[in-house]
Amino acid sequence: MGSFTGSVVALLCFNVLVGFVFGIGVNWGTQDTHALPPASVVKMLKDNGIQKVKLFDADYNILSALRKSGLQVMVGIPNEMLYGLANSVAAAENWVSKNISSHVSNGVDIRYAAVGNEPLLSTFNGSFLTTIFPALQNIQSALIKAGLSNQVKVTIPLNADVYDSGTSTKPSDGDFRADTKDLMVNIVKFLSDNGAPFTVNIYPFISLYNDPSFPADYAFFDGYSSSIDDNGKIYQNVFDANHDTLVWSLQKNGFSNLSIIVGEIGWPTDGDQNANLQYAQRFNQGFMTRIKNNVGTPMRPGPVDAYLFSLVDEDAKSIQPGNFERHWGLFYFDGTPKYQLSLGTANAIVGVSGVKYLAKKWCVVSPSANLDDPQVPLSVSYACERADCTSLGYGTSCGNLDIRGNISYAFNSYYQVHDQLDTACKFPNLSTVTTSDPSTGDCKFRIMIEGDYSSSSLNGRAGALGKPLCLILFVLLFTFL
Repeated sequence: MGSFTGSVVALLCFNVLVGFVFGIGVNWGTQDTHALPPASVVKMLKDNGIQKVKLFDADYNILSALRKSGLQVMVGIPNEMLYGLANSVAAAENWVSKNISSHVSNGVDIRYAAVGNEPLLSTFNGSFLTTIFPALQNIQSALIKAGLSNQVKVTIPLNADVYDSGTSTKPSDGDFRADTKDLMVNIVKFLSDNGAPFTVNIYPFISLYNDPSFPADYAFFDGYSSSIDDNGKIYQNVFDANHDTLVWSLQKNGFSNLSIIVGEIGWPTDGDQNANLQYAQRFNQGFMTRIKNNVGTPMRPGPVDAYLFSLVDEDAKSIQPGNFERHWGLFYFDGTPKYQLSLGTANAIVGVSGVKYLAKKWCVVSPSANLDDPQVPLSVSYACERADCTSLGYGTSCGNLDIRGNISYAFNSYYQVHDQLDTACKFPNLSTVTTSDPSTGDCKFRIMIEGDYSSSSLNGRAGALGKPLCLILFVLLFTFL
């Protein structure tokens, strides 16, 4: 009885100290060429009643803007830091001191330290198998030493591919993936022992993207005719089924009461035929309605702790998973809302105020340009490699542009990312600057915002974006066939 009482008191103390908030949170990424001022973003978050933010690193400027904001914060540790943290307690203590303790003492309400980001993703081919657990342990030890382990809990944002139900569609057949099961059980036990949550990223969009035969309605929350009956638990959407597959995986391994955070969930608006404003609004509003009504899932009814993915579009994200990766935001890069969405406090979200833009001018293909000029494909390739052409392609917002439109879009993207420098619209005998907006229909030729407030600014601007070769090939083929 004494042991039980002690456990209850410890749990109550944890709830008082940490104060779980089951309201909606958002992921705030910074892989962009031009970032909004952090203070303006924090104001926008509060204006929209958002209560929590999840960061992918410990950006000093963002954390400083979050001081005394009333927002709860999850601070991320990038995967590339795992090796150093796993192999050095001193490195972990230094990271906690610099990125947790210093900000907590200045009024930042940090609740979680997220160690890694989907480190066991199957596509990583085991790159972090030997470092993720010791890194987790060392960060926990550092938090204990800093006297913060009651306030700041460790967690690992994991992709939903760490568990599955084999060929079955029933969540009750779920368990952790065989190749990482022993490691997962060790991690889960450690989280449980330290009163920490399991964080999982669930993406119904990816189910639809990866499988053309996947029933589209099953990805949403507004009804699916062929529901799944799992021993009396009825599943009408893939989120519930995925989430409860995790619940069963935890239960089968002795951790049925471990708390779960949905670290990322959302829907992109461009870059794929199923990534559009209508689907994104339908999905996110459906999810928010469930959050507001504390619906939960068949195995875990009640409030859900979740973070929408993501806050704003990031034009420098890797598009290796797909062109949609740069279009997950509830807001465009400039903080403008993409569609009507009720987050619980109002019927519509409000954007970032006071945003300053560059001049109203665009770089387009010159009316006199010879499209047979061999410089055309080279110039388009050069522009797309160093900017963002992910709105071009089949089923995208700019997928219906003609030849000149495609070339102009590529040129303008490069021009805007490079701050409208005169030299950024000097494609040889091909380009010109215009003050007439070339946007047409849903295809917007955007003007870049002023300044770059990100402390993790990309060197060389979009030169750090990488080479979206498949996209470039599509644009070139579409342009010249």
